[in-house]
Amino acid sequence: MMKRRTLIRHVLACSALAFAPPLRFAAAQTTAPASAGATLPLWDRGIPGNETIGGTSERSAKGALSHVVTPMLEVFLPARPNGSAALIAGGGGYKRIQMESEAYPAARWLAQRGVTAFVLDYRLPGDGWAAGPLAPLQDAQRAIRLIRANAQVVGLDPARLLALGFSAGGHLMGMAAARPDFASYPPQDDIDKLSARVSAAALIYPVVTLRAPYDRTSTRRVLIGPHPSARESADWSVDTWIGKQMPPLFAVQAQDDPIADPANITILSQAAGQAGVPIETHRLSTGGHGFGMGKAGSPSAEWPMWFEHWLREHGLVA
Repeated sequence: MMKRRTLIRHVLACSALAFAPPLRFAAAQTTAPASAGATLPLWDRGIPGNETIGGTSERSAKGALSHVVTPMLEVFLPARPNGSAALIAGGGGYKRIQMESEAYPAARWLAQRGVTAFVLDYRLPGDGWAAGPLAPLQDAQRAIRLIRANAQVVGLDPARLLALGFSAGGHLMGMAAARPDFASYPPQDDIDKLSARVSAAALIYPVVTLRAPYDRTSTRRVLIGPHPSARESADWSVDTWIGKQMPPLFAVQAQDDPIADPANITILSQAAGQAGVPIETHRLSTGGHGFGMGKAGSPSAEWPMWFEHWLREHGLVA
């Protein structure tokens, strides 16, 4: 098998405005989209505990990924990289990952603006992993470190790394951004000596809190069960961990969101304010849940413009 760095150089050499056909760094259980440059497995030495589960990853007719057997990164290479990177997590209540409606459009949008985008295929707790609710966070932390480990090879600035998440993916990216020093898994190699910090985080219609009365979500049920303790609910709420280590935040939510109560963005904003963390929030009059990069003719179509301005302010796009 070719070494990772050799393959990344090959992918970069092939990069063009129309993205290169998918190359695999290792045999994968999923098929990368046509605009992804490569797939990169997270765990070269085996998933923590050398654990495996049976079956293969599955994709629905609408492009949602489930039963992730091989957690990995799908790499979207821009035609003219600007040195910044983004780790993207689609939502789906930790039961599936919305790729075609959330993660892939975001990756393409960012790549068009010079950002090297990494879509995270993360493990889902309901599949029976021994790590349970920690499994997705393990994958997210490992992904951040893996991007950082390859930064020099790919021409990235490790100080310009964005975390972007939608819905439950917003919860995952929020937890990863808020708890970079939390040891969610035993170190495997030199990559795990690297920081798991990100420089900015964008949470789109995110699940922030798992506390009552805002706990009627699939995220809460999958992660901590039907009758969690107050301690469990607090431990798995993003706002619990927001402190000075939290990077600048961007958040969007619709006032009529039926899945993640609009109070989530209020709770996020209050926690950030108390910790002195810069945050830009946008509340849409309508839009519901799951609007991805925006739906034409609706208020949600505007948020990518606000996002791009915020990315410019933080040096992530030119």
